[in-house]
Amino acid sequence: MLRLADVSKTFFAGTPNERRALRHVDLRLAKGDFVTVIGSNGAGKSTLLNVIAGSLPVDCGTVQIAGRNVVKVPDYKRASMIGRVFQDPAAGTAPHLTIEQNLAVAESRGKRRGLGKGVTRARRHRYEHDLQTLELGLESRMRHRVGLLSGGQRQALSLLMASFTGPDLLLLDEHTAALDPQRAELVLGITERVVRDSGLTALMVTHNMDQALRMGNRLLMMHEGEIVFQLDEAAKKDATVTDLLAMFGQVKGQLTDRTLLG
Repeated sequence: MLRLADVSKTFFAGTPNERRALRHVDLRLAKGDFVTVIGSNGAGKSTLLNVIAGSLPVDCGTVQIAGRNVVKVPDYKRASMIGRVFQDPAAGTAPHLTIEQNLAVAESRGKRRGLGKGVTRARRHRYEHDLQTLELGLESRMRHRVGLLSGGQRQALSLLMASFTGPDLLLLDEHTAALDPQRAELVLGITERVVRDSGLTALMVTHNMDQALRMGNRLLMMHEGEIVFQLDEAAKKDATVTDLLAMFGQVKGQLTDRTLLG
């Protein structure tokens, strides 16, 4: 479903501020994989998602989605293949539009848009059914502006919108980081349901090691633009936060020693 081969990305190349954000990254996700990504600040996690989404061009390497090389495909043309939920609850929705209008926009993502009515009676009935799956009562507020919703409600709506067209890939960029613990747990539960019920392939970036272990079937850790280790489903089930901290400590030590020897 997703394959990255030898992908590198450098910012401000050839200047004193040069930063290598991705270093020859190789990654494969099979259909139905739900992979969590952890790492310290500056590890390259968000850059990885931006490269996949097409928000950033790669310096070298290939990005394939559903067997298609999309390196030269702009982000707006990848929209039909990719759903994305951002860290900021305000980023994935239009606050001045109603809930049903936001859903109509999401349904039209990546498609040609005509002059027909955006929210028809049939669409409204379908949206009501879909909103009921969130179990937040939003189906009774479809004509309310999204700007009136709480952060957790907006993230839940963003999740639904991102999965609406059955994308090949769902990208979750620290989508609970801006929420309080209670709402974060709510959104994580909805995330699991949406991914499972829609049969999506997902890549979720998080700073929370407990979340990374609980969610999905695979885990990978990034450091200084590289994928430094991965856990498959079996290893992930037995791993603890203490294990991850120990692994990260070993990786940092190895990289530091290598740097000094170089």
